[in-house]
Amino acid sequence: MSTSYNGNIKFTVFGQSHAPEIGVTIEGLPLGFEPDFDELNTFLQRRAPGRSGIGTTRNEADIPEFSELTDGKITAIIRNTDIRPEDYSELKFKPRPGHADYTAYVKYGSIPSGGGQFSGRMTAPLCIVGGLCLQILKAQGITVISRIAELGGICDEGELYSSTADNAFPVVDSVCGEKMRSAILSAKACGDSLGGVIECKILGVPAGVGNKMFGGMESRISSLVFAVPAVKGIEFGAGFEAARMRGSENNDAFYAENGKIYTKTNNCGGILGGITDGMPIVFRAAIKPTPSIALEQDTVDLRTGENCKLRVSGRHDACIVPRAVPCIEAAAAIAVLDALMEK
Repeated sequence: MSTSYNGNIKFTVFGQSHAPEIGVTIEGLPLGFEPDFDELNTFLQRRAPGRSGIGTTRNEADIPEFSELTDGKITAIIRNTDIRPEDYSELKFKPRPGHADYTAYVKYGSIPSGGGQFSGRMTAPLCIVGGLCLQILKAQGITVISRIAELGGICDEGELYSSTADNAFPVVDSVCGEKMRSAILSAKACGDSLGGVIECKILGVPAGVGNKMFGGMESRISSLVFAVPAVKGIEFGAGFEAARMRGSENNDAFYAENGKIYTKTNNCGGILGGITDGMPIVFRAAIKPTPSIALEQDTVDLRTGENCKLRVSGRHDACIVPRAVPCIEAAAAIAVLDALMEK
């Protein structure tokens, strides 16, 4: 089973959560690009499972094996070594609430073990693509930074969208604050889970990138961010808060300085009419609570059509937000590089 993204950069993600391997074939990388695989592996380890006491105990090395890079094309494979399909035996005909089990059954006729290609495991190949894109963007003076803005109702106190400073918030290295960490452990102890909000800022993108309507930067970024299974919402700049403002409050006033045009605020999130205005691109993605929880839930036995109870076993993150941070960065990097290649 595979799924593809067909832009100026093309890639096909293949494999499944409990298959022997997962991977990706990438086409359209700039000629002359030489990947730094050590830097890429450092990036991938931020997403990899089994790296902290607050996440899943599934432990995967997540070190890709690469083919030779030829004419902008390369294939990467990650071996799945710590799989337990037996943990999902009861779930073959009992869909987990909040998961894609039921819709996968309707569409394809079966519930894939461990979520198959609907699993967050498939964000590892996405991060391979995004990690390489980050390196290419870095060479052009473009960087992507992010943070956990909110987790389980606990808000980070850093600067938000209104700031135009390049260093408005620090890079998050898959580590959340102590209050957030405690909240995750508390939810885990209760057999429950938490969600949160990841804020991402893209620095150094020049004005004029993107296009109107369907080719707009909001559309490009959103389509890739929603490839991360846990994402349920996205907003740019002031986002939904703009609906509560007046035009005089929401409009970003322009000013000139040293021959360049800036805005005094950044309520638009660096994008106007789908095209970048030269200010930092800022967006936030809402991450839902992990649906696989230990608490008893209502479901249906698809063999009999009868209502029944379900208690999910196995190894799952009580909160996927910390590990989703690099996934959001990867999605943003792909979207921006893809648009720059068009320009």
